[in-house]
Amino acid sequence: MSQVIVVTSGKGGVGKTTSAAAVATGLAMKGKKVCVIDFDVGLRNLDLIMGVERRVVFDFINVINDGIRLHQALIKDKRVEGLYILPTSQTRDKDALSREGVERVIEELRQEFDYVICDSPAGIEKGAYMALYFADEAIVVTNPEVSSVRDSDRILGILNSKSRRAERGEPPMKQHLLLTRYDLDRVAKGEMLKLEDVLEILAIPVLGVIPQDDMVLQCSNLGLPVVLEPKSTAGQAYMDAVRRLLGETVELRFTTPPKKSFVNWLLRRTA
Repeated sequence: MSQVIVVTSGKGGVGKTTSAAAVATGLAMKGKKVCVIDFDVGLRNLDLIMGVERRVVFDFINVINDGIRLHQALIKDKRVEGLYILPTSQTRDKDALSREGVERVIEELRQEFDYVICDSPAGIEKGAYMALYFADEAIVVTNPEVSSVRDSDRILGILNSKSRRAERGEPPMKQHLLLTRYDLDRVAKGEMLKLEDVLEILAIPVLGVIPQDDMVLQCSNLGLPVVLEPKSTAGQAYMDAVRRLLGETVELRFTTPPKKSFVNWLLRRTA
C-alpha cells in the first residue's frame, strides 16, 4: 500500500529539503517507486537539490489549477531508477494550493508510487498545512538547538490535531525524529543539545541522527542528493534512516565520539 510521508519542521534552515531529497532517493535506491513533491510554492528549492532545475517545464501548481496532466509535470531522475520529482512554481504563491487540488494529485500518485514524499515549507502557514494534511507518516526534522526543538514540538501538536487522520478520529500518524547537523564536538562543549535532551522534549522515536558534514553543502551545490555520495557520513546516516523507515533494525551511528585505539594514541605520541 502506498505511503504518503511529510518531511516537516517548525524552523527554517534545518535541512528539511536536503532530508526530503535524501530520503526519497534512498527509498528509490532500495527498489521502491518514489515521488517527491515540493510544497514550498514561490521558493522552489527541491529541483535544485535534485539537480533537475533545467528540466522543469510544468509544475505542481500547473497540475492543480491549469489543466496540465500529472505526468506532464513529473520529472524522472536519470541516476536512480524509480525516482520522480514534482517541482512547484516559483512565480505563484501558496494561495494557489487548494485542498481539493492537493488531494486529487496525492490520490493519483498513490495509485502509482510506493512512497510519496511531501517536502513541506517550514512553519505553520498554508503550504505546510497542505503538505501534512493527507500524510500517513511524518518525519520531523530538527537541529539540536533549543529554538528548533521548541518549534518542532509545536509542529507535533499540529500533526496530532489538524491532519485529515486527526479530523476523522483515526489513529495518529506515525511520527519520526530526524536530528540533523549533529556536531559531537559542540555537544561535548555544551553548545548543542544532546540527543537524549531532544528526545526528552519531543518524545517521538528517532529515525536518524545526521552528523555535521561539509559534503552536504557541496552535494547541494552540485544538485546531488547526499546519499549518492558514498564518502559522506551524512549520506551514510540518511541511508541508515531509510533502512529504519523500511522496518530494518539498524544501529544508531554518529551519536558518540569514536573510540580511541591504543595504536592511534601511540602514533600521536610519536608524532
